[in-house]
Amino acid sequence: MGIKENLYEVRETLPENVTLIAVSKTRPAQDIKEAYEAGQRDFGENRVQELREKIEELPGDIRWHLIGQLQRNKVKYLDERTYLIHSADREDLLHEIDKNAGKKNYIQDCLLEINIGREENKAGVLLENLPELVMEAKKLKNIRIKGFMTVLPICGEEEQKKYFEMMKDFFEEYKKEETDNFRMEILSMGMSGDYEEAVKNGSNMVRIGTRIFGKRAYPEKI
Repeated sequence: MGIKENLYEVRETLPENVTLIAVSKTRPAQDIKEAYEAGQRDFGENRVQELREKIEELPGDIRWHLIGQLQRNKVKYLDERTYLIHSADREDLLHEIDKNAGKKNYIQDCLLEINIGREENKAGVLLENLPELVMEAKKLKNIRIKGFMTVLPICGEEEQKKYFEMMKDFFEEYKKEETDNFRMEILSMGMSGDYEEAVKNGSNMVRIGTRIFGKRAYPEKI
């Protein structure tokens, strides 16, 4: 099946309240155009440079999501065309995003990324450090926190369910702490292999790449 058919098939499995992000990292513009022509508007990129190139080349009404780990020195290349940053996970990064948005006179929407599996090689704030990060985020003027994001460790179905339930519990708990710039509106969890379980457990935003585009097309190393 082609990209359009894959996209329609995935959409059939999603409730109306769930936003589908087509993970377009490493994909050529033509693939994204094909998904766009099938009505897809939310696309996810990992790298700032690739995001910038695609923003310039592709239609202006695409909602671009930065879903990969973000380095502080790359924040200056972002602007209001980045619809949502999913990977805000530490104070110094939040301050850099806030400073950049302030200079360019816009408000940047972000999700706080949580390392729910406590994996040493993964990005994301640990749960015990989340209250302090939330407190810091609330002080900033040019950022809006819209919810949480997580990437699960590789694990079996029972563990998946446990992690998704934990995330949903924290999401509901932090609704009690909402302010003008800190809202629990988005719970972004679930990818090609586990998104249906994520949706059952409260996810309202899923990030799907291979189920739509096929295997990733990484450039060959020279």
